[in-house]
Amino acid sequence: MKLSRGTARFNKRVTNRIQGLYAWLLPPWAVVLHRGRQSGRRYRTPVNAFRRPGGYVIALTYGEVADWIRNVMSAGGCELERQGRLVALTGPRVVVDRRADLVPAPVRPILRLIGVDHFLELDLAGRE
Repeated sequence: MKLSRGTARFNKRVTNRIQGLYAWLLPPWAVVLHRGRQSGRRYRTPVNAFRRPGGYVIALTYGEVADWIRNVMSAGGCELERQGRLVALTGPRVVVDRRADLVPAPVRPILRLIGVDHFLELDLAGRE
């Protein structure tokens, strides 16, 4: 049971705007900076991003078809603003992890409860 599309629309219009005010400062919150595939417009999407060796992993709480994910995949990467720092990320890939082993242990039960099993992995730019 991923979060519904109705919840996604509400969050896009209301919650994300509020979270955008503080997400870039308070981990595990972060802001994904990406460009629209057709418009070229720059977007800021608040997410929960977890550090991993060589990059970051983001739980895809609405599934793997959100516009921001398609933008990042199409561009081959994005920037992540976290704790006031900007990090360039490349090599986006959607992975399935039913046990949620990619995220810290305290977060796993919550993600399992809401049925999240897709994650976006990204590598730090400049790493092979």
